[in-house]
Amino acid sequence: MSAQQEYRGRRLGLTSLTVAASGLLALLIGVAFAVLLWAISDANSSISARRASRTALVEVGAMEQLLLDLETGQRGFVITKQETFLQPWREARAALPAEARRFTGSATSAAQRRTAEQITRGVQSFLNDYSVPLVEMVRRDDPAASSLKTTAEGKKRVDTLRAQFDRYMADERAQLAQRTDAAGTNSRQAVLAAAIGLAASTALVAVFTILQHRAVVRPVRGAATAAEELAGGDLSMRIPPSRVAEIGALGTSFNSMAASLQDTRRRIMENTEAVHRRTARDLHDGAQQRLVSLMIGLRLAREMLPETEAATADLLDQSIDNAQTAINELRELASGIYPLVLTVKGLVAAVQDLASRCPVPTVVESRDERRISSTVESNAYFVVAEAVTNAVKHAEASRIDVSVEFGDVLRIKVADDGVGGVGKASAGSGITGLTDRVAAFDGKLAIDSPAGGGTTVLIQIPIRD
Repeated sequence: MSAQQEYRGRRLGLTSLTVAASGLLALLIGVAFAVLLWAISDANSSISARRASRTALVEVGAMEQLLLDLETGQRGFVITKQETFLQPWREARAALPAEARRFTGSATSAAQRRTAEQITRGVQSFLNDYSVPLVEMVRRDDPAASSLKTTAEGKKRVDTLRAQFDRYMADERAQLAQRTDAAGTNSRQAVLAAAIGLAASTALVAVFTILQHRAVVRPVRGAATAAEELAGGDLSMRIPPSRVAEIGALGTSFNSMAASLQDTRRRIMENTEAVHRRTARDLHDGAQQRLVSLMIGLRLAREMLPETEAATADLLDQSIDNAQTAINELRELASGIYPLVLTVKGLVAAVQDLASRCPVPTVVESRDERRISSTVESNAYFVVAEAVTNAVKHAEASRIDVSVEFGDVLRIKVADDGVGGVGKASAGSGITGLTDRVAAFDGKLAIDSPAGGGTTVLIQIPIRD
């Protein structure tokens, strides 16, 4: 079997596993949710039915209270013959039509509705056929209003209606209890079935998640982290091999790309350093030497000129000054491109020379000083120069400390006592340039810059013999 066929087979296995697990999971979850939906629907129906029963119980209580208000009001009026005692009776009479509609409308079954209509007719009959005539008789001072017969008839009517109220409420409570028991039973069965389905789904999800995490998620997360580090300038980042063919191919491509970028950046740095060194040497050995020769010739001509030629002497003096200025500027330009002391004496001497010309007091310390690769030396020097320049321009520092330590790794620390508050993400092109230079040689750059606490730049570059 070829590598490509093996790759396809492994990919097909992962796809088949994903499809099978997803299908089974969808089935289990579908069944569980169907059962839960049925349970929820049944519970909602039960809740609605119980809510309707409670509403019916409330309305029958309100209807019975109206009957009691009618009976109490008329009795007080019969005894005292004072209109004020009829106030509850009048309010109950006015509220009766609306309450009767609510009462019959709240019935939860056909039988209860018939009972409710019967009770409503009984209450209306009590009001119209007994209570209202009784009140009129009292107002006419009819002695029959307080007779035993009239009183007994009223009591009989009220007792009959209250018995009907009690029977109606007992039936409604029985229905409520029955619905509650049935809902509880159905709910328990549905919850048990759904719990079994969800437990099986959860177990399947857990197993599949573990497999997926090990085979895909963890390697992809590592690749994402590596890509983020690579985008941040760390070209030494690599992705470890993976057993999953797709992830392995991704890692191989990523590592090849990172290695190519790192080699390209290193070659660019080396070529740039070589160009700088050659340019500085050409300026020093060519144009600068010719300017020096010119200035010497001008001085000799000045000495040979008679004192009587004042104008010509002044012109020669001015030319000598211009030549010296050009030499100084050319020397500074050559030093900025590639300092001669770096080539002759090495990194520490070049950094010390840089510190001597810095406008902010700068102290240089070194340990285990030795010569290393010229390319690493030049890049390390320019890293220090850029860090010192940033401190001078932006940190408002009164002191800069530079330490250079040699070993298996070249460690350089540039610290100032300035305002701080600098981060790699917000420091601009200066820090980006430092990061690029260091990363080109598999190095690391770290910045510690708390607000008000100064800034420390730590550079570490591996030293290869």
